[in-house]
Amino acid sequence: MPPPSLVRVNAVAISSPYSPSEPPRTEGPGPRPPQPPPEKWWRRRAVHAGGLIAVLAVAGLVILALVREETGTEGFLVGLGLAVVPVPLLIAAFRWLDRVTPGPWRNVVFCFAWGACAATLIAIVTNSLATNWIATSTADEAGADALGATVVAPVVEEAGKSVAILLIFLFRRRDFTGIVDGVVIAGVTATGFAFTENILYLGRAYGMDTDGTFDSGFGGGLDGTGLLTMTAATFFVRIVMSPFAHPLFTVLTGIGFGIAALSADRQRARRVLLPLAGLLLSMGMHALWNGSAVFGGIWFFAVYAGFMVPVFGLVTWLAIWTRQRALRTVREELPAYVAAGWLAPLEPWALSSLRARRMARVYATRTLGRDAARAVAEYQVHATSLALLRQRGRRGRAGADFVVRERELLDALWLRRDAARPALTHAAQVTAPAIPAPRYGYGYGYGYGHPYGQEYGYGQEYGHAHGPAGQSPAYHPYRH
Repeated sequence: MPPPSLVRVNAVAISSPYSPSEPPRTEGPGPRPPQPPPEKWWRRRAVHAGGLIAVLAVAGLVILALVREETGTEGFLVGLGLAVVPVPLLIAAFRWLDRVTPGPWRNVVFCFAWGACAATLIAIVTNSLATNWIATSTADEAGADALGATVVAPVVEEAGKSVAILLIFLFRRRDFTGIVDGVVIAGVTATGFAFTENILYLGRAYGMDTDGTFDSGFGGGLDGTGLLTMTAATFFVRIVMSPFAHPLFTVLTGIGFGIAALSADRQRARRVLLPLAGLLLSMGMHALWNGSAVFGGIWFFAVYAGFMVPVFGLVTWLAIWTRQRALRTVREELPAYVAAGWLAPLEPWALSSLRARRMARVYATRTLGRDAARAVAEYQVHATSLALLRQRGRRGRAGADFVVRERELLDALWLRRDAARPALTHAAQVTAPAIPAPRYGYGYGYGYGHPYGQEYGYGQEYGHAHGPAGQSPAYHPYRH
């Protein structure tokens, strides 16, 4: 089956130049294109990746030595065993939020490693230096500790965690497309940070219990018969009551970056100010939480129940609502590609339902095997990215690489169609209600096959460009 034809809808590309498995044909050898200059070694991606891995490895070794020195070997092992408990649950929760367009695992690993190693090292060193300087300057050690916890720590820690979000935003821009991506990237980074911090606090608590320096009022200490130990109390507060605390702070920064990612390139002030606003909010919320812990008593529970829990619910709702809106965008944007022949008629429905997407993967696994299921999952991700890209193009927010990116996604879909189409069609037939015959121009009020006078930043008018049956037309990304 030849690939479908070239179409332009509202000056947004829906192109089909040639079969992805065949190179475009040319007539005659032609002049040899000029060769690009050799890339400088320091600009190569392998060099960047190697340098980043080296930085994280060194930071990890240093933070390991610092925490072990602070807690002792036994305390470190106890803290490690307890601190790891919430990590799989938090990572799974963020991946669940991101299941419509899941980012690559390399981003998850990088963000967790940055939070656990680099951001934690920055925080420990800076917080210690700042607190010691304040204590020396004021001769008030208790006041310096309170000021360090409520002012210094929130600023330093949130700034350190935000670096990972900024790096993904700048250098993995295609993986950062909206609010959900910001929530996931920020949340995973903060999960890594909390993991290392919990090892430190739980290890210290265990040391206090073994030394007998903690008196719970009920007999205290590991050698006593008390009902409460410092380790148990720390575990309850940090792991049971508030495992989401650090992720919740940093997610505010991620939301700022996510909204900025939805802005057009020309809106530079918005793309700078929104992440900064999110960072300031995360610092403020972090300071409020630390302050409630410093003052203790009723203030802690008031902040926890009256502020932290409602904000957690609000952020969770926002992430789920944004994910559902992305699915609605898939249903509204992909029919244009159905008209062009890239997708089967039932695919927009199947791709806009989480239940149908899951059913398609299961069907592919049972009928064609795991490789086919993997192809279906990739097809779903590429189709969703294509719908979101086209929406940004209609709204004039697509970047200069719109045509190239669209072409890459269409080729990726075409290569996986043999495994994906039967599975998606089966899922749609099982889950979808009765669907009327598609009306071309769905959702935009125009018909296909005619030139369009509307412009969305690309300044051209396009119509169909059907080639003869069984042949692939030449690629013209800008057909007049």
